[in-house]
Amino acid sequence: MPSPPRVLVVGLDPHRVPGPWDPAPVAEAIEAGLARFAEAGIGVEACLVGLDGSDDVEAVVAEAVRSRPWEVVVVGAGLRDVEGRPELFERVVGLVRRHAPAAAVALNTTPGDTFEAAARLLR
Repeated sequence: MPSPPRVLVVGLDPHRVPGPWDPAPVAEAIEAGLARFAEAGIGVEACLVGLDGSDDVEAVVAEAVRSRPWEVVVVGAGLRDVEGRPELFERVVGLVRRHAPAAAVALNTTPGDTFEAAARLLR
């Protein structure tokens, strides 16, 4: 039986980010990164939001953050690097602080180092 989620990963759904690009490699990297948690016996849940207008990003993130107690919330690099939208990152961090004040906030640089980002802060 998988362990209960202790880590929430908040990031962008690569299939719902506009642009002329191939989202498949990023989606595969996200899945591989999440699989590392299972390999280590650490529960993880992902909250991936779209930038294509299909999500109320704040509502989706707030619901995920409030859904259970988290030890660590990883905020994906894509949310920090959205060109011309630093307020999105600020809002996400604000939601984590407001709704999961006991959770540590980790920052990854790529989907491939999400596990390492969370592991640095797991208690």
